[in-house]
Amino acid sequence: MAQHQEMDKHAYVQDYYPDDFSLCYGCGRLNDKGLQIKTRWNGDETLTEYMPRPEHTAIPGFVYGGLAASLIDCHSTGTASLALYRRDGHALGDDVPVPRCVTASLKTEFLKPTPLGPMMTIRGHITEVGKRKVIVQTELIVDGVVCVRGEVIAVMAPASMTGGHQ
Repeated sequence: MAQHQEMDKHAYVQDYYPDDFSLCYGCGRLNDKGLQIKTRWNGDETLTEYMPRPEHTAIPGFVYGGLAASLIDCHSTGTASLALYRRDGHALGDDVPVPRCVTASLKTEFLKPTPLGPMMTIRGHITEVGKRKVIVQTELIVDGVVCVRGEVIAVMAPASMTGGHQ
């Protein structure tokens, strides 16, 4: 599996979701109007980098809090998918479908105003992996300052949502 870990080092989980799971406003690669975030492994944590756009303004110079919550949400469900996939011995690029996770719970703490302009770094830390559930602690960081902290409980998408993909 060490070879797999090298192979998936710079691969983004969202690029491996089936097309009908790629329409999400936050992370869907097929949603031209969405955020299209990309989440990858970075050692034992996950990483997303996102450059906010002018339309993400709350007040001049600062990001709308809903953007921060969306980034934490989609980054964390991507992290959960990566965690379940790795737990089962797979790496992105294997010929096995990536499990798709959805949010069961999203908690956010807005610690500092989030500046508009600099790149945002979102880091996820997996705190629990169950059979179908993953708990992820996530931080949104700008210029080295943790602006938003979140916890997401993600679960594998129910069969009614998967169209036979899981």
